[in-house]
Amino acid sequence: MSASLPRRATPGPQRLLLSLFSLVLALGLGLGLTGCVATGLPLAAASPWQEVPLDTRSSPLDVAFSDSRHGFLVGSNRLIMESNDGGASWQERALDLPVDENFRLISIDFRGKEGWIVGQPGLLLHSDDNGQSWSRLLLDTKLPGEPYLITALGPKQAELATNVGAIYRSADAGNSWQALVSDAAGSVRDLRRDDQGRYVSVSSLGNFYATWEPGQATWQPHQRVSSQRLQSMGFQPDGGLWMLARGAQLRFDSGTPENPEWSKPVIPITNGFGYLDLAWDPQGALWTGGGSGTLLSSTDGGKRWSKDPVGARQPSNFTRIVFPGDGKGFVFGERGSLLRWVG
Repeated sequence: MSASLPRRATPGPQRLLLSLFSLVLALGLGLGLTGCVATGLPLAAASPWQEVPLDTRSSPLDVAFSDSRHGFLVGSNRLIMESNDGGASWQERALDLPVDENFRLISIDFRGKEGWIVGQPGLLLHSDDNGQSWSRLLLDTKLPGEPYLITALGPKQAELATNVGAIYRSADAGNSWQALVSDAAGSVRDLRRDDQGRYVSVSSLGNFYATWEPGQATWQPHQRVSSQRLQSMGFQPDGGLWMLARGAQLRFDSGTPENPEWSKPVIPITNGFGYLDLAWDPQGALWTGGGSGTLLSSTDGGKRWSKDPVGARQPSNFTRIVFPGDGKGFVFGERGSLLRWVG
């Protein structure tokens, strides 16, 4: 039988040197990394947001007002709430819908007293009396995709977009619809429209985005800027695009939809949570929100950021930030979490 060779023990001084070397290397790497990205942000001294208690565990998804004080909030689990004080308080309302169907009310819009709501699966509602009553309109069973976004355009006029990028317009209170685009963008995870009627969509896998504007026959696809998959996109106040990508990256476009010129990535903070939405407040400050109460603001175009103290106290993921005009603003969270802009 052959004897096994004995292990050679590391001398005490050598082991000590190896431990010291590992410690120095770790410290060096840590300092190098923290010199590139921020792992902490200052907490703002005050907040322009106010928590609004909602008597629901459903998640708010959209909001619209018919005038400066009267509006509706819609969301998951058939949620619809009404406000008569500009959004300071909300009371739950009921819709005349089958009790065995659990609709997700995803988009609402008003133009004067005429309102529209779309939901999933396959729901379209219309009101011409300031939301006091809602009529359900039947959708064609061949409609590509599910309703995703509704825009009120004027008396009896609206534009409907689906979650595969089909876009339709009605001029007769929803009795008939005309297709505006000849193809679909494919399954999308995010879809936005600006006041000029332009759209931007993010594919369901986040591997590309597409743009469409009135007069174009088809969606125009664009490759993503980096290897990071896209989360959401929208329009800047000046008409350019913005994008949020995995890895908590923000980018801004200074070109045109046909020839975008994307900025270098802006990474406000690396805290392990991604961002889900981006918006500009009435004073021009930039806001982004995401997981675990992450709500950040910048007043210099994204160079410096601070954490919002009211947002940081919320045990919720912030899914959307909206400023519907007339000095109003809201941050939607999960399970009944809502913040209201008070300036």
